[in-house]
Amino acid sequence: MTVPHSDPAQPVEPDRLHRLAAAMDEAVGTLAAVWGGTSEASVPVPATQLRVLFIVERHGSINLSGLAAELGALPSSASRLCDRLEAAGLLVRVPGRDRRVISLRLSRDGTLLLDRLRERRRADLAGVLARMSPSARTALLTGLLQFHTAATEGKATEGKAPDEPADVSRPA
Repeated sequence: MTVPHSDPAQPVEPDRLHRLAAAMDEAVGTLAAVWGGTSEASVPVPATQLRVLFIVERHGSINLSGLAAELGALPSSASRLCDRLEAAGLLVRVPGRDRRVISLRLSRDGTLLLDRLRERRRADLAGVLARMSPSARTALLTGLLQFHTAATEGKATEGKAPDEPADVSRPA
């Protein structure tokens, strides 16, 4: 993979940005493969259900319509996903004051599952990072932090403290 270099002070022509985006796409594909290997080996739920768990974790508590909106799914489809996760002991439905409003929360087992997955993914990533030079690790971190800032600048962060980063979608 060839990474085009550019001076941040200089405007970058579209072709060079396209080549950089292609190189990043390839690198992200490699990252997804590392994550994918972890999730297949250590997670007893399909990727879509795992995505639901991450969404619920990020919110702490969310209602079914909010979850469906984040998934881009019909509420009935989101409800069926929640049925399966609840049956597996990974999600709990908590009735509100109004019986029509149900909050979704991770169960203790759901929290433990995500913690184990995150720990395993980080161990796998640490193994890859250990094979990189210290200067390459520093450059990667610097670039990723700047990428995060550029990607989240100006995005609405409803319900978040001003210093809290905007939600970043996580691969499942």
